[in-house]
Amino acid sequence: MQLMQEALARAHMHDRLQEAESERQAVRLAAARRMQRRAERASLRARRALAMAVMQ
Repeated sequence: MQLMQEALARAHMHDRLQEAESERQAVRLAAARRMQRRAERASLRARRALAMAVMQ
């Protein structure tokens, strides 16, 4: 009986670790998407500034 409880506890802990890891991956992905959008906006602003400078 004790071995079965230990196995259940181990499986439960394994599930929790997997959940935590997938949550960390989701957070990293969201941060990466935010940084990508920020970089795209900065690139667009730089291109606009360059176009304005060339036109003058």
